[in-house]
Amino acid sequence: MSDETPIGATRKAGPIDRATTGPFDEAEANPVRPYIDLGGIKILPREGLNLRLEVEEQTKRIVAVGLDYADSSLQVQPFAAPRTAGLWDETRDQIRDQVRQQGGRVEEREGPLGPELLAEVPVAADADGAAGKRLARFVGVDGPRWFLRGVIGGAATSDVEAAAQVEDLFRSIVVVRGASPMPPRDLIPLRMPSTPGSA
Repeated sequence: MSDETPIGATRKAGPIDRATTGPFDEAEANPVRPYIDLGGIKILPREGLNLRLEVEEQTKRIVAVGLDYADSSLQVQPFAAPRTAGLWDETRDQIRDQVRQQGGRVEEREGPLGPELLAEVPVAADADGAAGKRLARFVGVDGPRWFLRGVIGGAATSDVEAAAQVEDLFRSIVVVRGASPMPPRDLIPLRMPSTPGSA
């Protein structure tokens, strides 16, 4: 599968200053920073950050990384992308359709990371039988030969200060695309972090 731009391909979406403010490509990252290496992405540890790996039941494959920070959650997934075209425009259309099919509401807005979706998603009834709604922000950035998608929940959907902290966390992520050919939209493989040796 080649990295050539498909017919009707869309522009790359994301901050104009992405290469200097993140999310970063492996080639742009500071080599001396103590990242947690998860294969397809690297996470910069920080005070109060909890990390979870989301595993697919049947395959035992890690399909997403969950980060709990600033009373919020951030789920991230790195995907292979064409060299010159972006995936975020098309992916937003798919998310919009999915949310509406679930009976939710979604609006597009311009955020600090570029275009994003703010969705109100119905959630199952709780123990009291009251069905609720959950707010989620869908963010995405197209990088060189990769696309990083994030889903933000909790305080960062409405609280400006928490949102700034979670956006900064998202921007600090390093995507490791690797040199091997991959079809666009394939999840870049994630793995358990290697435990640092005791000094």
